[in-house]
Parts: sequence; structure tokens; C-alpha cells
Amino acid sequence: MTTIYIEEIARFVGQDVTIRGWLRNRRASGKVQFLIVRDGTGDLQAVISKGVLGEEQFAQLAKLTQESSLILAGRVRSDARAHGGFELEVSRIELVQIAEPFPVQAKEHGVGFLMEHRHLWLRSSRQHAVLRIRHEIIRACRNFFDERGFILLDTPIFTPNACEGTTTLFQTDYFGERAYLTQSGQLYSEATAAAFGKVYCFGPTFRAEKSKTRRHLTEFWMVEPEVAFAELPEMMELAEAFLSYVVGRVLEARRTELATLERDVSKLERVKPPFPRITYEEAIALLQKKGNPIQPGDDFGGDEETMLSNEFDRPAIVHRYPSSIKAFYMQNDPERPELALCMDVLAPEGYGEIIGGGQRIHEIEKLTARIQEHKLPEEEFRWYLDLRRYGSVPHSGFGMGIERVVAWICGLDHVRETIPFPRTLYRLYP
Repeated sequence: MTTIYIEEIARFVGQDVTIRGWLRNRRASGKVQFLIVRDGTGDLQAVISKGVLGEEQFAQLAKLTQESSLILAGRVRSDARAHGGFELEVSRIELVQIAEPFPVQAKEHGVGFLMEHRHLWLRSSRQHAVLRIRHEIIRACRNFFDERGFILLDTPIFTPNACEGTTTLFQTDYFGERAYLTQSGQLYSEATAAAFGKVYCFGPTFRAEKSKTRRHLTEFWMVEPEVAFAELPEMMELAEAFLSYVVGRVLEARRTELATLERDVSKLERVKPPFPRITYEEAIALLQKKGNPIQPGDDFGGDEETMLSNEFDRPAIVHRYPSSIKAFYMQNDPERPELALCMDVLAPEGYGEIIGGGQRIHEIEKLTARIQEHKLPEEEFRWYLDLRRYGSVPHSGFGMGIERVVAWICGLDHVRETIPFPRTLYRLYP
């Protein structure tokens, strides 16, 4: 008898198969019991008759609890009334383990309780939907860059220096030397882009931000392309094409999961280029017009990003922020040196920034001066300055945080549901 996964069930109608999984729920009706079984790939209704199974084993099924593990053998049949359109007529059942009472029930639980039981909450249909969409987003990211000739080159987790500012670093001991958990793979991707032309890295990044907002995790995943010879306009076009591709792939492959989350897909279907583009100065004027007290020179916080992103029906690109509020490596606008050649992409519906990037300084004198202005240890950036000594060219890139994109595409209120085991300011367990 063939052992199959539930996601394959349509191919085995009329055949005898074996399913291995866990009990989601059970109900009885006289001499028949109905089990909803999940195996990680889907749910399936199993129909068990007392006449087929025998009275003694049939009676034992009353002991089954939610999440009990079992192996079922039987014949697959189509039934439009059943969950998923198929069911299993069971001829044999093997109980692997009777689970203890399951803590996470189909009722209202507090966030603290659910996060304390995150290792079990992952089994719910809602979390399955979110994390399958996350998987699709990650696959789409890789496919987009792979199809365009980018090379995936991993960057270090341990670094000797900061990338995004020294106040959000996790410091650790590295055999007697001071080291940090990476904030971004960007600086190293600049080196690999000089070797391979167009590259991307994809991995975990860490920010020791003491933030409790719905958009922040201390550990999150970023995909970061970097392209030699590219300037800011090319990056904006790449970001448009990239986000449109990712959303399109989710709409194509994960409609069922989006329906489980009751996501309004019409809003996602609008995510097509060209995206609205506004300058930082235009964004400031828009915010002030709407009553926000922000002043020129201020950076955007969550409130400002939410207000701006609610103005558009698709992602919007805000570009050319003041250099004074951007990272040390950002290139100046040659026409207005007080501005940086940078961009943020804001997701609509109030979700705010999901992509940040821009053009990097490629002149060694300018970069050296900027490192000194920011009081960074020049010796630790010696290798980074070398990139400007040997064949330096204009180059650009951006980083996209996976969790924020998952939250936006899924329509979630908080990023804590977007990763299997979130790390937040007050959450290190489980």
C-alpha cells in the first residue's frame, strides 16, 4: 500500500493508500466516526465504520485527543462535501501516541499565552497559511534574482564593524576579540559585486533596537541585491520589478492560504509598476498638510510611514532624504549635495517601509571623510576602503525585510506571526 501526503490525494482516487498524521478533531455519529487528520501538507477527512474496524478498536477511538498521532490505511474517494473534496474510507488504523490535553484551543487566547506556546501554535491553520506564504515569498525572491543572472553569495554573521549605526549592535566575544552580529550583508555584498557584477545575499540580520512596535523584530531575514555600475534610478526600477514579481507569485500559488487569512486580494492585484515616486521634501509637505508636526530634516517614524503609505494603492518610493539622517556610505546627489541618493519603498495600507537602499559612495576620499565624520574606526574599514582603491565604480543596492513583506501580503497586524520563532525585545523563549 502506497504511503502518500495529503497534498497528493487527488492523484489516488479509487486507490488504497496510507496516511500518517495528527488528529485535528473528531466527531461521532452512531456507528461511524469522522476524523480530520493533518500531516503538514493538508487536512483530510477520514471515515471510520464500526463494521469495518471492529467494535473493540472502534471504541478505542473515543480516547483520541487533539494532536494524537496516528497512521491510517484505506481507500481514497471523491466527496464534494468533505474538506478538500476527498476523504479516506479507513480499513486499518494504528495509534502512535495519545496526546495530552492540547493547550492551544479554538478559542480566544492572549498574545502572551500564544507566544509562550509558539512551538504548538504553529500547528494552527492560520499559522500554516502565514508560513506557507512566507515560504512562497522566499522562493520568489530567489527565483527573481536567479532568473536575472544574480549570484547568491552568503555574507558573514559575525562582523568586526557596524553597517547601520553603532547603537543597534549585538556585541559578542570572538575568541578574545570584540565582534557583532550582522545588521546587514551590504558591505560584504559590495565586495562580491565588484567580483561578480550583480549579486545578492539572503540571511538573518540582527538589530538591538529597543522597540516594541508592530514592525520590529531583533532577528529578521533580509534579501539584499547589490549591482556594480548601477545608480539610483536603476535600483528604483529593480525594486518595482522585484516587488511586483513577488506579489504576483503569491497570488498565483497561495490563493488558498490568502483566503484562509481573509485577505482582500484585490489590493494585492494593484501591485504593478510603475510605483508612485515622491521626494523626501514632497513627503514632508504631504505629511504637514495632513497635520503631522514633522519638520524638514526629521527622519520618518512609524506614524509618518503609515500616514504616507495610506496615500497610495500600491507601494510608493520615497527618495533623496537628507544625507544627515542616512548611513555613512550613502552617495550625495551631485546637484544637491545635502541630499543622499537613497530610497525607501513603503508598502500600502499603512504597512510602511519594506525596502531601503540606494547608491553607495565610490570615491575613496569622500568615503574616508564620511567614516571620520561618523567617528567610525577607520582601521576596521580598511578592507571596505580597498574596494575604492582597486577598480571602484558607482554601485547600488537595497535590502528587503522578509517579515515586513509577509505581514503586508498576509494583512497581519504584527510581524510576530511572520516567522516561526520571533525574537522581540521581551521574547527569547521558546
